[in-house]
Amino acid sequence: MIAKDTPLTSSIVPSGTEQQDPRYGDIDLWPATSVLDALAEAQMTATAVARAAVPQMNDVVTAALPRLRAGGRLFYVGAGTSGRVGLQDGVELTPTFGWPSERLILMLAGGTTALFEAVEGAEDREETACTEILSHNPGRNDVVFGIAASGATPYTCAAIAAARNAGALTVGISCNRDGRLLREAELGIAIVTGPEVIAGSTRLKAGTAQKAVLNMLSTTLMIKLGHGYRGQMVDMRVVNAKLEKRAARMVHDLAGGTPEEIEAALQASHQNVKRAILIRSGLTAEEAETALMQNAGDLRAVMAAQTDRG
Repeated sequence: MIAKDTPLTSSIVPSGTEQQDPRYGDIDLWPATSVLDALAEAQMTATAVARAAVPQMNDVVTAALPRLRAGGRLFYVGAGTSGRVGLQDGVELTPTFGWPSERLILMLAGGTTALFEAVEGAEDREETACTEILSHNPGRNDVVFGIAASGATPYTCAAIAAARNAGALTVGISCNRDGRLLREAELGIAIVTGPEVIAGSTRLKAGTAQKAVLNMLSTTLMIKLGHGYRGQMVDMRVVNAKLEKRAARMVHDLAGGTPEEIEAALQASHQNVKRAILIRSGLTAEEAETALMQNAGDLRAVMAAQTDRG
């Protein structure tokens, strides 16, 4: 008989997101409406847990802003579902907020292949993680998000440790308060979602909580960095007909003008809403660019200065 405290026994005892919730032991016998209701309840729990982590997220935003204002980059690091959630958040920052693609580093264990299929053993490769993140020369102005539901994924933990040793600001986002990731990172965000409806399937509420936290962090950072104005994404990249209409609508709502005047302003600004608004406010394209540079891209500050001069 194996003693209760042997390494073998302790290694197979589930914890955190791996535990089974006894409420769902017979879920395969439930009617579909009851299964759906249980899953919906779990999703609500995930967002509530994310909201409870606002104080931790505020600490991250406070520490990250001066680094990003100084030209730092944003890194997202993860494996499996957590890594894909991170990539989804990061890749949308450029089209939504105009975040420079050269200041965005997306790392997924197993590389791009892992976007579409599992890559055997990728999440266990600590040496690979260190090599990959150090190849980007992380420094004191860089901000690195490490995402792992278990808080123990070797690839993510190793990358965060290496980035921290290199001087970057490292942030661990974990659904397990006691995991290694939160010890390796300089700042930690614990979003303890507990057992899943289907034990260990962290694509469920753990994934939702991670997505919510990343959305909240990145959107707040983008707003505070001047990429949002009056609830609008004024640095949005205009890349299709739908976004052309949205850009014109934003310029109209924020600066007014006839369709022809708005179109002229957008053309002069190379389809940048923020600059088109300033052109509609009476600046030339060159003056708009200079004003934004002098005010760290803060459209509200530029508009206030224009009002004061008037």
